[in-house]
Parts: sequence; C-alpha cells; structure tokens
Amino acid sequence: MDVQVGDNIPDWVMESVSAARMRTMAAILRDPNPVHWDRKAVAALKRLNLGERTINQGPLGLSYMINMLHDWTGPGSIRRIYMTFPLVVLDEDRIVAQGKITGLREENGEKLADCDIWLQRGDDQPLVGKATVVLPS
Repeated sequence: MDVQVGDNIPDWVMESVSAARMRTMAAILRDPNPVHWDRKAVAALKRLNLGERTINQGPLGLSYMINMLHDWTGPGSIRRIYMTFPLVVLDEDRIVAQGKITGLREENGEKLADCDIWLQRGDDQPLVGKATVVLPS
C-alpha cells in the first residue's frame, strides 16, 4: 500500500445510527442505563437538551472507527487505538468515521501508520482518537 503522511483514510459512513442496535447492545452488555434504550429517560434529562433520542454506547461508536480501519487495512491490522468521547452520539445521527495519516514507520518488520481518527457529525466530532495500524504489503 502506497501511502504518505497527510493522506486521508477512506471514510466509513453510518447513514443513521440505529436505536434498535443500541437496545441490543444494552442487552448484550447488561447495561442497565435507560439512556441507551428509553427515549423518555433521555428526554427527562432536560439539562442535556437531547430530546427523545437514545444515546449510543461508547463501544458502538468505537466500532465505527474499527470498521473504518479494517476496511482500509484489513482485519487484525490494528496495533493500538486510543479514543476519547467528548460528545454523545444519538440515534438517527449520520456519522462518518474519518482519519488522517500522521506518521509512517517500520517496527519488527511491519510497516506501521500512525493516524488521527474521529467521528464527524455535521460540524462536530463526538469521538476523537489515535490509532496505529499495520499497512498491508
């Protein structure tokens, strides 16, 4: 794979975050927090001003980033990932996982790419992080 520092990672798009997937994930994680499956519970948190939209779990948001990296460099390519969650992702949001190569290096015979990664939602970035991936030869 021929890449350079500054190159963009191909976008990965989730056209509409699914409330049904949030409910399923809440069950799998045994997450009792109703903000992930009960719209009225979110609306009751009036100080957040989110309306009646459920809040996506962090692991689901992270999975969008992993999907982007795997689509780009293949399964098993992620060597390191660090993520912060400055904003919530809500059901029905259109989310675009994006990234940019910030460094290239070799380590233990592998060509590695260090990347800045984020979720883009309109003008904001609800998840922001860094990743290191092995580039396919």
